[in-house]
Amino acid sequence: MAGVGRRRELELAEAAHAGEARDGGPPAVAEKHISLTRLVFACMVAGGVQYGWALQLSLLTPYVQTLGLSHALSSIVWLCGPVAGFVVQPIVGLWSDRCRSRFGRRRPFIFVGCVLISIAVIVVGFSSDIGHALGDTKEHCSVYHGPRWHAAVVYCLGFWLLDFSNNAVQGPARALMADLSSHHGPNTANAIFASWMALGNILGYLSGSSGTWHKWFPFLVTNACCEACANLKGAFLVAVVLLFISLTVTLFLAKEVRLCDLNTFASVDQQKTSFFDVFRAFKNLPPGMLSVLLVTALTWLSWFPFTLYNTDWMGREIYYGKPKGTSEQIDAYDRGVREGAFGLLLNSVVLGVSSFLIAPLCRKLSAKVVWAISNLTLFVCMAAICIIGVWSSKEFHSSAQLRLTADPTIRVVALVIFTILGFPLAVVYSVPFAVTAQLTANVEGGQGLCVGVLNISIVIPQVIVALGAGPWDALFGKGNMPAFALASAIAFACSIVGLFILPRLSKSDFKTSGVSGGH
Repeated sequence: MAGVGRRRELELAEAAHAGEARDGGPPAVAEKHISLTRLVFACMVAGGVQYGWALQLSLLTPYVQTLGLSHALSSIVWLCGPVAGFVVQPIVGLWSDRCRSRFGRRRPFIFVGCVLISIAVIVVGFSSDIGHALGDTKEHCSVYHGPRWHAAVVYCLGFWLLDFSNNAVQGPARALMADLSSHHGPNTANAIFASWMALGNILGYLSGSSGTWHKWFPFLVTNACCEACANLKGAFLVAVVLLFISLTVTLFLAKEVRLCDLNTFASVDQQKTSFFDVFRAFKNLPPGMLSVLLVTALTWLSWFPFTLYNTDWMGREIYYGKPKGTSEQIDAYDRGVREGAFGLLLNSVVLGVSSFLIAPLCRKLSAKVVWAISNLTLFVCMAAICIIGVWSSKEFHSSAQLRLTADPTIRVVALVIFTILGFPLAVVYSVPFAVTAQLTANVEGGQGLCVGVLNISIVIPQVIVALGAGPWDALFGKGNMPAFALASAIAFACSIVGLFILPRLSKSDFKTSGVSGGH
């Protein structure tokens, strides 16, 4: 019976391959029919990875400033993200398209990437203790607030490994869902993917907003790592546990047929893999794809300042704290960071709900209109953040006593803006990938390669922001405001440009196109 089942599995895979080969697509090497329940849990690894990513976004920019890096330099640490995205994700996507492992195309890359993520998370979380062992100050962390350069170097190494590992998992995980979608369709598969990402964000930001990890795990508090640092370590250790649980579920449920079992369909050219294949893919881009890449780049150019500095803005401009100030200022800053993480939790709830509404909206209004609306929403919210920052500063300096606590009204308005931003974030996580799927449906190359090409238009603006946001803010001496103001202007311009240059797609196309999540 097992042999009959195996032959049936291969027959289904071969039939799927034959159908896709006629359309010029890559071979499908997943089971042809999969239940909806199994499809849901096969994508569970996306939630585990996103949990750690949410912690990275909400806690690490504030944390690295406590190790000695200035606010202007902290953004440069994030330069590893676009470097990893530019090199790692396209190449891993290409390799996973053509991997002939007996474990399948995607799962070997997902497994190795998750192991590296776990190692990187531990290195980042324990960087203060490692730096202390390597020769940083022996003074207690409650007394010494100066630079700790050994810890900073260890942190940067771990951070870079974390970003490279995240990118190594993202492409194969998205492509795996496309492989598995079968009769359910890519819309269903990608809505599930986006939902797991939203759930991971919610849990991650909830974990980051908690200030009690040091109470649950008191052994994490050391001479080099006080309460805020111990909270970071606790949250990251939980991230490792959740990642391995979700990885195990995905590895067991996402069954793939080996590519070598279908080698009668694979040409020699398909089996050759070269770094330059990623760039050769640009020669095969269909009409309209260049405009999608341009609008995607402008969109992310307006998003990354918020991505880098959201919790730092809450700690500095709303709670009036400083990561390297007095004990009272440090405490206020930490409270602001946790409040910002709570705002990102609310943001993720809206993102998760909105992910199911994007395809219907695109069918009703068209993709370019939905994309323009999301950029206009981003423009309004970023402008409002700048206004709130000025308002908060005036409230602070006009008060009779300079208390390091947020004004209740300002705090609520800030949280509302964080929440609203969940909708445009859902759009930018989905519509560019859906439009790309439609325009490149018959272009040579697999799902992993297509995602890698689009990813290049995301990482280039991240390089610009990582190199320029900190010095731009320092030039005006206004904290995070200059970067947010520039992002607001770019978002407005992008909404107008997109309406004029994005290609027209049939509204019915979004009945079958996918919605993919991304960072």
